[in-house]
Amino acid sequence: MMNSHPVAIFCRSLGQLSAMLDKLDAQPQILAARLHPDMLPFAQQVRAAVSFSLRGCCPLAGLEVADFSAAASLQEQIAQTMRYLQDIPAESFEGPLERICRDRAGFADIALPAGEYLNLYILPNFYFHFSMAYAIARSSGAAIGKGDFDGYHLYAPGFSFERPAAP
Repeated sequence: MMNSHPVAIFCRSLGQLSAMLDKLDAQPQILAARLHPDMLPFAQQVRAAVSFSLRGCCPLAGLEVADFSAAASLQEQIAQTMRYLQDIPAESFEGPLERICRDRAGFADIALPAGEYLNLYILPNFYFHFSMAYAIARSSGAAIGKGDFDGYHLYAPGFSFERPAAP
């Protein structure tokens, strides 16, 4: 059996990602921004994070991987994905952790037991792309902070970790 319901994990973070997108509406240039020329731009980082939530939950629930990438906007893709994930019955995730889940990692085919698949492949990749989207938005000047990423941190307005210059 899965130790925790993966839908709750993904939907919480997808909700945070959606809230960050709300703060970027007035900054459409961020959609094409990248941290490095050979990395995916912001919009594709968001789509990759959303995709990993489906690529994780669907096989773990014994379903074909759903795809909402044709959605009109990133917000709609997130909303459709969250609705879909929340409609998967919890008992669908009950099964042996040794059950093999398959995916494609870049150019490599992978086949891992369910527990490893979720914890060592899907979650790291989901959070990688979510983190890259956050980093691109932040480095592009978006008014977001760590609390927008995790939903827990709270800092006073104007707070900065930057040290004042020495006198």
